[in-house]
Amino acid sequence: MVRTGVPPDDHTFPFVLKLCSDFSEVRKGMEIHGLVFKLGFDGDVFVGNTLLSFYGGCGDLRCVEKVFDEMRERDVVSWNTIIGVFSVNGCNAEAIGLFREMKLRSEFKPNAVSVVSVLPVCAVLEDEVMTREIHCHVVKVGLDLQVTIGNSLVDAYGKCGKLKGSKRVFDEMVERNVVSWNAIITSYAFTGHNRDALNMFRLMIDAGEKPNSITISSMLPVLVELEYFDMGKEIHGFSLRMGEESDIFIANSLIDMYAKSGHSTEASNVFYKINTKNVVSWNAMIANFAQNRLELAAIRLVKEMQNHGEFPNSVTFTNVLPACARVGLLRPGKEIHAKSIHMGSTFELFVSNALTDVYAKCGCLNLARNVFNISLRDEVSYNTLIMGYSQTCDCAESLNLFSEMGLVGLKHDTVSFVGVLSACANLAAIKQGKEIHGFLVRKLFHTHLFVANSLLDLYTKCGCIDYSRKIFNRIPNKDVASWNTMILGYGMLGELEIAIDLFEAMREDGIDYDSVSYIAVLSACSHGGLVEKGWKYFDDMQARNIKPTQMHYACMVDLLGRAGLMEDAAELIKGLPIVPDANIWGALLGACRIYGNIELGAWAAEHLFKLKPEHCGYYLLLSNMYAEAGNWDEANRIRELMKSRGVKKNPGCSWVQLRDQVHAFVVGERIEGLESSFWLAESG
Repeated sequence: MVRTGVPPDDHTFPFVLKLCSDFSEVRKGMEIHGLVFKLGFDGDVFVGNTLLSFYGGCGDLRCVEKVFDEMRERDVVSWNTIIGVFSVNGCNAEAIGLFREMKLRSEFKPNAVSVVSVLPVCAVLEDEVMTREIHCHVVKVGLDLQVTIGNSLVDAYGKCGKLKGSKRVFDEMVERNVVSWNAIITSYAFTGHNRDALNMFRLMIDAGEKPNSITISSMLPVLVELEYFDMGKEIHGFSLRMGEESDIFIANSLIDMYAKSGHSTEASNVFYKINTKNVVSWNAMIANFAQNRLELAAIRLVKEMQNHGEFPNSVTFTNVLPACARVGLLRPGKEIHAKSIHMGSTFELFVSNALTDVYAKCGCLNLARNVFNISLRDEVSYNTLIMGYSQTCDCAESLNLFSEMGLVGLKHDTVSFVGVLSACANLAAIKQGKEIHGFLVRKLFHTHLFVANSLLDLYTKCGCIDYSRKIFNRIPNKDVASWNTMILGYGMLGELEIAIDLFEAMREDGIDYDSVSYIAVLSACSHGGLVEKGWKYFDDMQARNIKPTQMHYACMVDLLGRAGLMEDAAELIKGLPIVPDANIWGALLGACRIYGNIELGAWAAEHLFKLKPEHCGYYLLLSNMYAEAGNWDEANRIRELMKSRGVKKNPGCSWVQLRDQVHAFVVGERIEGLESSFWLAESG
């Protein structure tokens, strides 16, 4: 056109600029903008509005603002365009500011387009005041009868958590469409009123309105929350009849529903029928595998996702990392960590917490601490490390982190208390344990079952069984762990009759025994030499379809061994349906040490040297047995074998509490200042 000498006019530029916007021809659009200035069309309001749309479509908000400010003439389209551009690009405060300016200072008043553009911003900001202000304007100028405005108001009130306002607008709507019903259903679902959302869905069907893909994808999460999985299957069937199963939103919601209902195969069937998957599809499927204990499949799917050209995001990482943590897969966890660094996701709190959890559960507390030190932190971050350290030899670090957590202003919860009490129990730090007990009573956490059970564990391990019994008697709804802890505690202290009486009382209380219950009572029978009773409980356990584990067999070997029935213990081991582990052989070796049965002791020790070649105790036990029998050659041979394998005797380790701190030290170690601390403690 230009080359043939035909000059463009004010109708030409809007068409050409729209094409540049549609095809993302930014440079060409800017050239045309220059031509607009050159030919003097920059004062034309239609051309100016098109320039606003062009730069808005390109995401260049600075140029949008500049064009708007330089417009000599504006109309209602100009205001609506810039409000819409800022709204779509997430500049929420700017969009609301422009709406107010339009309403108060311009010669044009907001119309239906203005209102529909700004109400979604109010929904995002959950700005109830602005929503009401716009609602008043709508009623005042007579726009409240328009269905699009009614739909936007229902949605905005719902997202602001004002269900009464949302329902009132919906009820007063003269005309409704499928969007209206979707808006009220999502308003109820958004605020957790799932039953009300389901009732509205039923009313929608009764009103003869046909649900669309948005309705179905909104309702499926509601049914998941209500655990109405059969109804979810019915909606799946409905979507199949309507030919909408291939809709990506419905498919993703179906995957999530089947995953949360434990139907992993059905979720997979939906996933692999999707023609064009998006990142949400992949993430939903990875979550499906992770939630349903298919950890390796979840990890493989992350790799498959990348092979299909889809990039994992922070949701992917937070879905797959717990799977790695659950089964202790350190290497895949490290690979995902590297990928998250590459993607820039490690600074997100959920990702860093998941990484800390992986390393802690894989026993790499140093790596977990490294992630913790460079990341944002919340209660979950601290709790993960408190629990992690409580299960290692560095339990004192749990106490330090518990204290630090309070100092930085974070609130302790049940996980914090369970973790730090476990650390105190393992350290036998009764003073700190009592202080934490007092603290959690003040915070009213002592009534929580998990915390109460942790207190039982603390006091039983510290030998304060009377305290344990008082706490136990005050627990209103005891679970199997409460009973097991008390049975084990009394058994450890030699109060065997009480331990067995508790085991019997547990049945009378209506609590079902678990495998730990039988370990506890068999251990008590072993310490009391109650062979017949032990066999009775062992048979009773199998009658209840509780499959014996290595620990149960170890208890039985210990029971027979302590009673001097060495040959019976050996025959039991020979007839086991499983391969005996170190606990079973260790129980036999310990019994052989008591009764001086060198032949069986050597047999047990041979297996222990293969299973745990680095464990010094087994070598020393067998060597001492030979020495006591006067067989010094064999005793020296075992000592030499121990030396040749590089096995060293573990130094003795002790803990001491000084001024609210637990200090650990080993034989021969000198800690600077410790002598003066002892002197101060004694003199003080």
